[in-house]
Amino acid sequence: MAVTSRRVRHIYLSLVLLNTLAVTFIWGINSLLLFEAGLSNTKALLANACFTLGYAVFEIPTGSIADTWGRRVSYLLGGCTLTVTTLLYWLAWRLHAGVWAWAAVSVVLAIGFTFFSGATEAWLVDALHFLRYEGRLEQVFARAQIATGIGTLAGSLGGAYVAQATDVGVPLLIRAGLLLMLTVVAWRVMHDVGFTPRRAAGPLRDVRRVLTESVRHGWGRPAVRWVMLGAVLAAGTGYYVAFTMKPHLLLLAGDPHAYGLLGIAAAVNAAAQTVGGLLAMAFQSLFRWRTSVIIAGVLLNGALLVGFGLAGAVPLAMALLACYSMVSAAVLPSRQAYLNGLLPSGQRATVLSFDSLVSSSGGVVMQPGLGRVADVWGYPQSFVLSGVLQALALPVLFLARRHEVAAATPEEPAVVVPQRR
Repeated sequence: MAVTSRRVRHIYLSLVLLNTLAVTFIWGINSLLLFEAGLSNTKALLANACFTLGYAVFEIPTGSIADTWGRRVSYLLGGCTLTVTTLLYWLAWRLHAGVWAWAAVSVVLAIGFTFFSGATEAWLVDALHFLRYEGRLEQVFARAQIATGIGTLAGSLGGAYVAQATDVGVPLLIRAGLLLMLTVVAWRVMHDVGFTPRRAAGPLRDVRRVLTESVRHGWGRPAVRWVMLGAVLAAGTGYYVAFTMKPHLLLLAGDPHAYGLLGIAAAVNAAAQTVGGLLAMAFQSLFRWRTSVIIAGVLLNGALLVGFGLAGAVPLAMALLACYSMVSAAVLPSRQAYLNGLLPSGQRATVLSFDSLVSSSGGVVMQPGLGRVADVWGYPQSFVLSGVLQALALPVLFLARRHEVAAATPEEPAVVVPQRR
């Protein structure tokens, strides 16, 4: 079958949908696994922070693999690794493992995710550039947000009700099966287009070369660096909210075993994410520059997190959380298009992985810190603090806004063309 930009986009969206369905099948109950093992908020979030730490540590090496050995190779490695480590996660639950066992499994689990990050997005952008796609990247990324929302809706709702009908370990086994299926599908349909792997210098030398060039093209460019730094606090609080909103909703409901409620909450957020993807282009049209879209998103989400912490009833809390998901989904395509417009193909996956590394670093520190706040003062106060912390990202994002115009060159029209129509 001939490779066309339409086929590439369909493959990308299909992989996003399947990946999200598999990954989110335990989202409704993942934190409860650790609490069932007897971990406190602080210990559970410490284990989760180790996942984030592993994500940060392995982002660059795995991103370099995608830029040297190929995006397809990296994706398949991610599928295989996640399948095996999901089973290890299930084993840790069965054995009622302690915090350090959970931490070790979480680090290994993170490695699987790092093979995906950067590689999938780089595969799409390279192929579309090679096939001379004339549409806008934001539209493709917005549709990916819609696919993510649909996958999250099906996965989280299904996983929560499977857990309620059986136990919290069964969704892990189903996820492992879905990940195995995803790996087989990717092996059949995903092939590098517009990118030629370079391995002649040897794997270690290739990784070192790509890493050096990626630092120069990523961190070394102010227009990229400030947007990366602006995500540290937003990502850190995002990790915390995603993990702790489940026990917080159960406390508001007064029923620690209302797993179905968590499925409903996850489904509402998934629907909101789908709506955010649908509204992404309309939201972007309100602003002249992509960095302005990002700044507006930070302000809105900060206010929504404060409201979520102050909400005293489940319906209001779920509505505010849904708005938070919707805003995040509406903003992300602009950020993705902004970064990809500034990155060269040969270092694209590594720089995108470096971006994930910088974002993840916020979660490493903030999750146990906010978890301690929750243990001492309660979940509501920790969410209010999370919202306030969002505002600290504004200074660096305004610096990025200043550099967006300076980044304008004839070779990078996608980055600097005003977004108003």
